[in-house]
Amino acid sequence: MNYLAHLFLAQPTVESRVGNLLGDFARGVNTELLPEPILKGLENHRLVDRYTDSHPAVKQLKALVSPQRRRFAGIMLDMAFDHYLIKHWDRFSSQPFEASCKEYYLSLYQGADLMPERMRTITSRIIEQDWFSSYASIEGIGLALDRIAGRIRFQNEFAGSIDELLLLQGQIEQSFLKFFPELIGNVAMQKIEAGNLSS
Repeated sequence: MNYLAHLFLAQPTVESRVGNLLGDFARGVNTELLPEPILKGLENHRLVDRYTDSHPAVKQLKALVSPQRRRFAGIMLDMAFDHYLIKHWDRFSSQPFEASCKEYYLSLYQGADLMPERMRTITSRIIEQDWFSSYASIEGIGLALDRIAGRIRFQNEFAGSIDELLLLQGQIEQSFLKFFPELIGNVAMQKIEAGNLSS
């Protein structure tokens, strides 16, 4: 899953939200030194990724991506899932998306000192450039994917991948609406972090 979904699946605390994003920045981090709430958030992040990667609906979607982009299928779907989470936000949260988004940004700002340097740099960009609001449009997802493609150091055909997502958007949206409630239920059942899920 991508950043927004990980924050959605975190507990409503700074430490949990930092931990739930840390999974994408944990290389080189000595997890034994992490405070318990951040470590639990990191463990929850890893649970979410394992469940997502092993889910039959996600595997089926990845198989639909063209061979030249299939190695990037996980990234493409993670970004698309954030888009459909926003599109269907009212199904999953009683709080408006805009209010949740502000809470997430505030938590990332307040938790900056708890983050490794690269994570701190990226989260400051997320806040300053309001990445999450841009994910509300499919065009915003396309721009984000092209930015990722531009940072890849080896030759690839990842740029323009939004064209494939547009072709598959009906299937992706339908699969997301089936898969995401199951993911929420799995996270709640595992209870890695104490308390109830909150957006």
